[in-house]
Amino acid sequence: QVQLVESGGGLVQVGGSLRLSCVASGRTFSSSTMGWFRRAPGKEREFVSRIHWSDIITDYADSVKGRFTISRDNAKNTVYLQMNTLKPEDTAVYYCARFGSPGTASASVADWGQGTQVTVSS
Repeated sequence: QVQLVESGGGLVQVGGSLRLSCVASGRTFSSSTMGWFRRAPGKEREFVSRIHWSDIITDYADSVKGRFTISRDNAKNTVYLQMNTLKPEDTAVYYCARFGSPGTASASVADWGQGTQVTVSS
């Protein structure tokens, strides 16, 4: 099992930016597709973004496309989520994920982080 530890969440004003980081333990990071999900209050957990192990292919939810950027540093076993132009509807707990199978559904995730809170205030 891979352990994932997120950091970088916090309180930010509308239009601001945050960068989330997720450090993974274990030797499978460089061969794994990594990503981010989020769960807003009263809502289901939803896919945000993912990055292929090759660092070439990325996917984004329509709601964050153009504002969020996912990246990874395989030498540091770390995946990042740069979030710009934040909106109140981005308020959620953000979870780092290691995918174990194809697809962007939660069922495709093999390992989860504990989550980090992002709050966007207006």
